[in-house]
Amino acid sequence: MQMVSEISCAPLLMALSSTKHGVSESDSLNCVKLLVKAGADMNSANPCTPLVVAATYGLADCIKYLLEAGANPNIPDEQCGTTPIEIVADSGRRELVEILFPYTKPIQCVPIWSIDGIITHVKSKHLKDKDKVGQDKKAELKSLGAKAVEEKDYAGASKFYSEAIKVDPEDATLYSNRSFCHLRIGEARNALVDANACIRLQPDWPKGYWRKGAALTALKDHKEACDTYMAAMKLDPTSQEIHEAFWDAVAAMRAELDAGESGSSSESD
Repeated sequence: MQMVSEISCAPLLMALSSTKHGVSESDSLNCVKLLVKAGADMNSANPCTPLVVAATYGLADCIKYLLEAGANPNIPDEQCGTTPIEIVADSGRRELVEILFPYTKPIQCVPIWSIDGIITHVKSKHLKDKDKVGQDKKAELKSLGAKAVEEKDYAGASKFYSEAIKVDPEDATLYSNRSFCHLRIGEARNALVDANACIRLQPDWPKGYWRKGAALTALKDHKEACDTYMAAMKLDPTSQEIHEAFWDAVAAMRAELDAGESGSSSESD
């Protein structure tokens, strides 16, 4: 009997893991009971405890038996540091959280130690982890876009910014950057769409209006461009670039008016 304990809890882990290969939980439980009675170590983390495995596979009856037999639910998974109750909470199995809760010591990072408190905490942590991954991916795509702009590969940069927008569709700077790229490759209407999106997301940021003014100028809507640059100047009166763009738009509008008047005079003659 002592030999099983000396070998480690590997047979226990195998018995629990067999459910993923089609073995029923009841058959797995029978094996677990035999091994525990034979002296298998229920608390050896090599690399994880039997309770961690049972929690991972959602084996309610096995979890109940192991707890009643004296398994320690406070030993975390060595690889990711999560305890059995956190594992089942993350999988959305409330009934398993209820089974483990009376046996589990309060976890310091969980602000409200209750069944609902654990589930809320784990969901919040999961969202934060997911958000961090998304932010890292966005930062990488944004960096690749900036590098492509430096190399004057505006079409390539536009693709990187488009991918970044899929990750975070609420980032106004991404629309501003893509608007610039659209304009550089002659897609003024797409540039205008992105500029409007930028303004909608961040109405107090002058750059969105600057991008819109540039797109309108390319579309030869000079009056609207002047109005847009005026809005940008109200937000940033010190910007030399916006002032220059405004006066360029005014000059273009005057030239267009003069050309129209000249054409009318020629027709009257």
